[in-house]
Amino acid sequence: MIWDIVIFLLQAAFVFVVSTALFDALHWTLHQWESSSIPLLRKFSSWHWVHHKFLGLDMQINPAYARANIWFHIMPEYLASMAGTLIFLLVFPWPVIAAVSAIRAVMLVMTLREEGLDYNHMSMDRVGGQQGLLWVGNNYHAMHHVYPHNFFSSFANVFDLIFGTTCQIEGRRFLVTGASGAFGSAMVEKLTKLGGIVETAKSGVDFTGGNYAAMQEKLQRADVVILAHGAKSEDCWNANNVTFRDLTELFTEIGKTRLAPPEVWALGSEVEFHGDMGIAELKAYSASKRAFALRARDYYRSDALIYRHIVPSSFTSSMGKGAMSAETAVNMALFLIRRGFRYVPVTFTGLAVLNYFRFRFFQKDEADVSQPAE
Repeated sequence: MIWDIVIFLLQAAFVFVVSTALFDALHWTLHQWESSSIPLLRKFSSWHWVHHKFLGLDMQINPAYARANIWFHIMPEYLASMAGTLIFLLVFPWPVIAAVSAIRAVMLVMTLREEGLDYNHMSMDRVGGQQGLLWVGNNYHAMHHVYPHNFFSSFANVFDLIFGTTCQIEGRRFLVTGASGAFGSAMVEKLTKLGGIVETAKSGVDFTGGNYAAMQEKLQRADVVILAHGAKSEDCWNANNVTFRDLTELFTEIGKTRLAPPEVWALGSEVEFHGDMGIAELKAYSASKRAFALRARDYYRSDALIYRHIVPSSFTSSMGKGAMSAETAVNMALFLIRRGFRYVPVTFTGLAVLNYFRFRFFQKDEADVSQPAE
């Protein structure tokens, strides 16, 4: 009996998630038709854009479009999801399909009662930085209304995970530090190729530990800051910890009044996992990387920003030959970032994956050991 109930619930959940993903695919298609050469397809796309007028780029509800939103968005979404549900009559017993259909009917009635408002569709003065990887919440869906050509998943994050539509790059403004290094230069090249607007900043020129006056205007212009500078020996504490921490907090402060949260991508290291391994020349480097990782965990958990922690295996750079090229490391990182990953393991060895558990759960909650900037 219990096993039958478990199977029933699993089948119903599968039908609900997959049928919702089918609507998400239609949703993506409607956005693609915006630039179609076929007038009828452009017309279909324009009907969907009524929904984006109802909840606009400013994340404010426009009641004037409430009725049109019901006809041009809510009802098509319901019908498409129901069609995707009924298809499973060919696979699963009818009570499973009936249960999912009943859930969809209740959801429709509740949405109609609220004239199109629901948990994912309400006015927001600020979008939070905590956005799930597997499930869609109001912060996640709000990003679709801020960046309408990405973030298509509507319930379970199936579509965006598969097709890599969880991060807006084209037209977005990126500020990259360490752009003269292997990873930074490869990132600049890739982002530019993908349509990003890229500006760079150089450690020791635009900023030093404790001195960020020259960075203010650049940070004001940026949507995303990518911290790719660093050092392995000389002054690595300031390079790998102090400046990473200070720039992240400065950018978060600058972005606190923006609608969309500021976003920071910071380059970590597998040394966070294995430490210096008794190698003297790695001692200071390991300490600096681990010190920032401890602070980075707070950024990762914060709603004030979207923080992504990139942990690559060794890659070929001026520090020496690695297991992969910097271009490969960047491509792997962007593959995961465009699928919504905030902890980004870029690895052939698997150490970066194991480090996820240390990063999230097993770092010691110890006092700030930051040293004064030199």
